[in-house]
Amino acid sequence: MKYDRCGVAVADSNELCDLLYQNPQANIEHVYVNDPAQFNDAVDQLFAGFEKLRQYQNANIDIAEFDQQMQSTWNMPDEYRALDIAEWLIGQCKTDAEIERVGTELLMYQERGMFDLLRQLKYIIDTWRKNNIVWGVGRGSSVASYVLYLLGVHKINSIKYNLDIHEFLR
Repeated sequence: MKYDRCGVAVADSNELCDLLYQNPQANIEHVYVNDPAQFNDAVDQLFAGFEKLRQYQNANIDIAEFDQQMQSTWNMPDEYRALDIAEWLIGQCKTDAEIERVGTELLMYQERGMFDLLRQLKYIIDTWRKNNIVWGVGRGSSVASYVLYLLGVHKINSIKYNLDIHEFLR
């Protein structure tokens, strides 16, 4: 497979066949191919019920705009999409120091256009908890974020350990 400048994977028909041969259950719904006509025609003729593949089109947009488009297609329930994540996070704070730290971090997340990411993370963590899925205690510089701690992404209280948020959001 090849990747375009935005990181989108594009397969030719041989690569797609190899992928399906190696893993017949592979999810190819989001695979872009140069020429999906043969596959899509087979789906129509066989009434197979498979999702049709999409024709790859080179994106004539900058990477920031592409990123924003991809974030707008995240699969999350409307209740999370509409969630005022800043209000929810501030509501989790118990002390003035926590509120101040969350406020500082939220400004940094907002400057980077990452509120949808925070909503998505809340949805993922809530889903994991609901389904008793175990995840790690924390990894790398992300443990410097108190917001991620409140969301449950990791279990390291960055205020307690005096970790600088600038180690994560530079």
